[in-house]
Amino acid sequence: MPFPVYSALLSLLYGLVLLILRRFSSGIGMGKNKLKKFDEMESFGNVLQYPYKVLIEQGFELKGEWNVRFFKNRNPIVVELGCGKGEYTLALAGKFKDINFVGIDIKGARMWSGAKKALKDNLTNTAFLRTYIELLEYFFAPGEVSEIWLTFPDPQMDKTNKRLTSSRFLEIYGKILKDNGTVNLKTDSNFMFKYTRDIAGINGFTVITETDNLYGRETIDDILAVKTFYEQQWLARGLTVKFINFTFCKNETGVYKEPGSEPEKDGYRSFGRDHRDGSSK
Repeated sequence: MPFPVYSALLSLLYGLVLLILRRFSSGIGMGKNKLKKFDEMESFGNVLQYPYKVLIEQGFELKGEWNVRFFKNRNPIVVELGCGKGEYTLALAGKFKDINFVGIDIKGARMWSGAKKALKDNLTNTAFLRTYIELLEYFFAPGEVSEIWLTFPDPQMDKTNKRLTSSRFLEIYGKILKDNGTVNLKTDSNFMFKYTRDIAGINGFTVITETDNLYGRETIDDILAVKTFYEQQWLARGLTVKFINFTFCKNETGVYKEPGSEPEKDGYRSFGRDHRDGSSK
């Protein structure tokens, strides 16, 4: 093999080895950082983490007792599902001190940011619960939650059962929401917006507000005016934010229907969300 070719191959191999080593060492550092956050969260009084086995065998002692034993008030409880770093939960808690907010997510490393800031800002009307959304009924008693917020969830266009406004999740919400509680959805996906509107309609839920361009309206109330850091970036790029909320009317069976057809899929890609918020979900 001619020496120039041999030299070039060695250089290429060396470069590949360096790249692999950098990524490997970066991964180790990231893992240690996450473990450090997990350990620190164990000392946070506003974070609740329960292993599944413990939850099933022993139950959750605050179920039905959130107001009395945790918040120590009678204020309504609002939960944000898939809260990530807790930006929306924190913003609402800061604006509405007479409401209790619980941010829920399974990603502990991201939750750490919101929980730490809540402690720093003395937001005693906030809590963070690390669990899967599918397990909500183990943590909240029937009627204990007044309102649910879904802020920019993955629309799961190919997986209906994973869609957070699907009939599967409506059944879960029905087990914890009070009668005529409210479900709110903020999304940048036209598919998710239209699907949610359709499923609300077919199940007889009363739509309160519906807009495919939230910030294009002349007036907007304090709750809807909350914008996360990344939401502001999307708006700066010309993307529109959709919003719909509806009154959840429980039925006797606790089972809810799916629309007969689905909206046209849009250009939303779940990995785009990961890039937008700087972490995986």
